[in-house]
Amino acid sequence: PLLLSTAATLGASIIVQLITPADPWGKSLRFLKQLRRQERGNLTSASNVESSVHEYERLHANSTSVDERNSNYTNLVNSYYDLATLFYEWGWGASFHFSNRHAHESFEEATRRHEFYLASKLNLSGALGKVGDGMNGEMNNGEKDGNEEAREGSTPSMARVKVLDVGCGIGGPMRNICKFTGADVTGLTLNQYQVDRGNELCCADAHFRNTKDAHAGLADVRCRSVQGDFMKQPFEQSSFDAAYAIEATCHAPDRVGCYSEIYRVLKPGAIFACYEWCLTDKYDGENQEHVSIKKQIEEGDGLPDIASTHHCLTALKNAGFEILEERDLVNDEYGGWQVAATGEYSTSKEACKHRRGGKPWMLPLMPSWNPFTQRFQFNWFGLRLTKYSLKVMEFLRLAPAGTSRTQILLQSGGMGLAL
Repeated sequence: PLLLSTAATLGASIIVQLITPADPWGKSLRFLKQLRRQERGNLTSASNVESSVHEYERLHANSTSVDERNSNYTNLVNSYYDLATLFYEWGWGASFHFSNRHAHESFEEATRRHEFYLASKLNLSGALGKVGDGMNGEMNNGEKDGNEEAREGSTPSMARVKVLDVGCGIGGPMRNICKFTGADVTGLTLNQYQVDRGNELCCADAHFRNTKDAHAGLADVRCRSVQGDFMKQPFEQSSFDAAYAIEATCHAPDRVGCYSEIYRVLKPGAIFACYEWCLTDKYDGENQEHVSIKKQIEEGDGLPDIASTHHCLTALKNAGFEILEERDLVNDEYGGWQVAATGEYSTSKEACKHRRGGKPWMLPLMPSWNPFTQRFQFNWFGLRLTKYSLKVMEFLRLAPAGTSRTQILLQSGGMGLAL
């Protein structure tokens, strides 16, 4: 059975390679090259992958307190993303986040829609108006000319609107939002490997280059990644017209401190929009199953501690923000397995009656025996196949020692999220 399953998996990959644009072989070859480069000065947290895995496992051991993880959050986050980034890009793409899928929507389309929706909340048109007023004021010594005739090209380029991506990863959302809005986007991430990879991808796409005639005085590239800690951001006060974070500030050891730094670098009246990982009111700290799932998610996703929704909202207010809108996006209508009255995920007969082809955010993490999907790795055979394939690669020195332990950590986090 093992030989037949392996042959079936190989055959499926050949079919996918030949008749679809997915290019699993090309991605896998790129993944192997990046793995071999990983220990040549590309790690932030340690000199080699095995040491990085050891440090990460130490910080998440039961004997390590939440306070110690919070105080060592830079080591924790760097260790995690040194290990996880290659696997994320290989299996997930350049955008490291989840989203519900509407009917007839591909994974990539759902990912972009989710990012564009957040960008639509930033009021970038209003920010552009303020930029234009500032430029006109400078040209007219602070006075507006009420008799000036409106004409084509009278507003400044959207590239003059400055947006901050807090915790940008390798910049998938940053590049998509830059293309969608035309704004200038700066991504901030703690991990140097992610900075280098993000800038490599930005510079490789001619779309992000500013033309000298239309964008005089602007940077050569319209989006870029910067290394820095979002608890101590390397930007001047009031530097940005808007900011967003996508499943990133959950890594912060102190939400008030993190949100206060975002507030500091935003211009007065600017908007911060955020997708945040939170514990809902249903979490019971006395329920061992709840506690176990929470710990599994924290270990598998590089989190010091998951905060509650109430904690995050209170922290935003204490940082100076006014809450304009907040809700649990998991329960948004997407035409999937949902209870009609609440939007909650359910596989009951009643919920299935309302299903119209939508798919829940955690579907990619749920096991499947379909070898054409990455969900195959979450069934019992796929778990073992992935683990021992990576061990063989380690033995042949195609992958650094510790790579298989990294994959086990990531799979554990994924299974915790899907429970």
